[in-house]
Parts: sequence; C-alpha cells; structure tokens
Amino acid sequence: MLNSYIILKGNPVEEKFREFLKYYESKVVELSRENSLSYFNASISGKPEDYQRSSELQLKLSRIFTNKEDFAKLKSFKESGEIVEPLLKRQLELIYNSYAENQYEEKLLEEIITLSTKVEEAFATYRVDVGGKSLTDNQIDEILSESTNSVELEETWKASKQIGALVEKDVIELVKKRNLAATQLGYKNYHEMSLLLSEQSAEEIEILFDELDELTRNAFVKLKSEIDSFLCQKYSITPEQLMPWHYQDKFFQHGPKIYSVELDSYFKEKDIEQLTKEYFDGIGLNIDNLISKSDLYEKEGKYQHAYCTDIDRCGDVRVVCNIKPTHRWMSTIVHEFGHAAYDKFINPTLPWSLHSHAHIFTTEAIAMLFGRFTSIPAWLKDVVGISHGEAEKISSACFNSLRLEQLVFTRWVQVMYRFEKSMYENPDQDLNALWWKLVERYQLIKKPAGRNNADWASKIHVALYPAYYHNYMLGELLASQLYGFITKNILKPDDSASFSNNKNVGEFLKTEFFSPGASLNWRELIQSSTKEPLSAKHYASQFIDS
Repeated sequence: MLNSYIILKGNPVEEKFREFLKYYESKVVELSRENSLSYFNASISGKPEDYQRSSELQLKLSRIFTNKEDFAKLKSFKESGEIVEPLLKRQLELIYNSYAENQYEEKLLEEIITLSTKVEEAFATYRVDVGGKSLTDNQIDEILSESTNSVELEETWKASKQIGALVEKDVIELVKKRNLAATQLGYKNYHEMSLLLSEQSAEEIEILFDELDELTRNAFVKLKSEIDSFLCQKYSITPEQLMPWHYQDKFFQHGPKIYSVELDSYFKEKDIEQLTKEYFDGIGLNIDNLISKSDLYEKEGKYQHAYCTDIDRCGDVRVVCNIKPTHRWMSTIVHEFGHAAYDKFINPTLPWSLHSHAHIFTTEAIAMLFGRFTSIPAWLKDVVGISHGEAEKISSACFNSLRLEQLVFTRWVQVMYRFEKSMYENPDQDLNALWWKLVERYQLIKKPAGRNNADWASKIHVALYPAYYHNYMLGELLASQLYGFITKNILKPDDSASFSNNKNVGEFLKTEFFSPGASLNWRELIQSSTKEPLSAKHYASQFIDS
C-alpha cells in the first residue's frame, strides 16, 4: 500500500486522470446500461415508441463523447506521456478513441443517430410479400433452401431484396453524413477513421485480404464447379441458367447443401436451447443465468436476426435469437452464447472501461469457434447423441460441408469488405454496378440480365454496422488459431475434439482469453494466449490444405 501511495503522489498527472475517470464513469456507466436495455426491449417488441426511446438514449450517450473540453483533457493526458500505469494507460487509449470519433458537430451526430434508427426500424419490422403472403426471414430462407421451383425461387429471392429499395436513399445519406463527420476530424472517410480508431491498420487488413483471395481462389473455383453441377441436377437446368436464386441463400454467404448429409435431421426433435445450456455447462462455462434473461423465439414485430448484448458489464448478458429446431439455428445459438460466455467470464475486478472484449473480432472468434462444432461429427455424437456408427458414416460429408461453408463465406467477405471500402471512398458512384462487379469476381455468381437494383442495401450490415464485416473473417482466422492451440496444448490424447465435458478447455478460455477483457489490445491477447501473432496459416491448414 505504501509503494502504491508513493507512486500516486509522485505522478500528479495519473492522479488527475483517476479523477477524470470517476467523473467519466459517473456520466457513462448507468446511461450505457439504460441504453443497452432499451435497445434490447425495442428489438424484441418492434414497437416504434421503443425504438424512439432507444434512439433518444443513444443520442444522449453519444453526446457525452462530443464534449470538447473532455476531449481536450484526454488529449492532454495522452500527449503528456505521463500515464504509464498499465490499466490506466489502457483506459486512456480506449476512452480517447471513443471521444476522438465523435468530435464533430452535435447536430450532425443527432442526424446520424436519427437516420440510423429509422433504417434499423425498417429492417426490424419489414416483412417480404410474395404472392400476397407476408413472409418472415426464416420463411424466406426455408423457401430458398427447399424449393425446386425456379419460378418460386426467383420470385422469393427478388422479394427478399425489396427492402434495399426502401432504405437505399437513407443508407447513402447515412454514408455521406458519416463521411462528413470523419472529414471534420481529419480523416479521408468514415471507413478509414473506423479502422484506425478500432486499433486496426488498413494496410494490414488489405494485405491479409489479398492473401486470402490468393489462398482461396483456386480451391473455390473447383468447389464452385461442384456446386454448380449439383444445382443444375437439382433444378433440372443448364449451367447457363443458374442464377443467384438457385444458391439456396439470399446472398450466397452460406454454402448450398451439396453433400450427402442432412444436418437438420439431427435437430428436428431436439430442444436446442437445452443442448446449448448442457454443452457450455459441461466445459465449465455455465450460462444458465444468461439464458434466463435472453429472448430466443420468434414473435410478431421482433428483430429477425440474432445478437448478443452485455447490458451492464456486470453480468447481465443477453442473447436475442429466433430459434427453430434446425442446424442453422443450433449453430446460431451456440455462436451467440459463445459471445455471451466471453462477456460473462471477463475479470469482474477490471475497471468498467476494460470490462469488455479486447476487440470485436476476438469475441467473434469465440462465437465462431463454438458455432463450427455443430457441423462436426464428434460434437453431434457427444452433444446431440447420434451413434458412433452414424458419426463415422457422415464424417467425410461433414468435413466437406464445413469446408464448403468456410470457402463460400471467405469469398462473400471479400465482396462485403471491398464494397464497403469503395462505397465510403465514393458514395456517388454506381453502387448497384459495383456490387455485382464484386459478386461476379469473388463469388462467381452471375448478375441477372438487366438487373439494376440496390441489392447491396438489402444487407443489414452495409446499412447499420459500418466498417465491421471484415472482423468476421479475422474472427475465423483466430478461431482456427485457437482451435489449433487447444487441440495441441490443452486436450489430452483421449479427449474429444468437440471439447465436450472438458473443463480444461473452459478453464483455459476463462483464464487466458476471457479474463483479460480489454486490458490487452487484440495483438497482445493473441500473442499471450496462443503464443504467436494472428496468422492465416492455421485457417489454411484446417480448411484449404486438408
């Protein structure tokens, strides 16, 4: 205690920053909790008044970070070089970045939040109309996946894109407003600003994505040929007749089911909520209290996608899903509770600002690590209860399916990242043409003749989660790196590759990966936990070179 006291007295700048932290937390902590809770309530109710309340709280919270006097103090602390105590220095880095990206006109901030809320409400409440029948996203996915009628597929696929036309102008306006905010702060555009202030380098991501393109291109071309042959036979059409609606997904971000395994059949009679609880509990990551506060099933007006939110950074972590007894939703719920487990097991003694994941893609990596298991026979045997013989029977098809899913997704992320980067560089260009140029190049999907629609705007991430999507790919790379480290260093020879009932895995994740929270930046966390920097080699070893 005496040494600590001497250090504090000997560093008046750190003492002043501690005082600033108390002031900062008095404004932010409770308001952040109210904001997170209001968003959760709005997303499950779909009520305009709930979205309005969420928008008001988001604006109120965001205004804190526009304070010019506070930012001047933070800048002074940062430039002094006197904040050296590790946890204080880390808090300064993160809080400074949060203020830095909001140092633009308050009126502009209000316009961005209001417009974002309008677009979000449109996505949450929109229902596709096909032949006079209103369809949910789940129903759209079922038709695209199961129908063999090309006319029905085309009609359904085109209808699923109609939301793009409704939000297109608002999304472009959002992009321009975000860019205006970024240029006011001295950045070229919002995309560049977002990367830098999230502790990423545009150059390293660009290099990595070029490498991934080179790494996956030949394997994908070969796989795409297999996919096309399968689909031509399925729909009784020629390769020339294959169109985007034949690929069993709105965006071809998920791979068509071309191998002889029907994973949905293993979940038809299963309680996937219960399976999720039991699996995480078995590896020492109990999530029962998180499930009890979550909202997991479909209801009228509810947000149709899935997400995890840490309400208060004190243990109130919730998941929103729309689960059904299918492989897709089994994978989704395990994915989302991977996020949730990460948040739950962050060291509770960390300061509020550090009680979060090291980076958005480090939590994506955990979610992906667990989400992949639902396609692995060992997991299906250990958790779902299929027989050993059945597991062996589907082993090859399962691996091929998972590999297909990864290769298809990798090419899809190329489209998303490069489209978004280009869109922010020039939002006045022909975005419809840009979208299809990238789809044809990276996904090898043919643009329908004469189509000139805002299909890009029908992807919710383009509208509402800017400069984010590349983190999914970084998460995939890290998931493979973590899996490789765990299988080599944590599992014993007789342990299951599914991690099922292996509390050593949970203990490793809790102590080495979850617990540090944001006290380490993402580079430090990866080096510390896996003993090497982030690399594509483990991903390639798992899915490309196998």
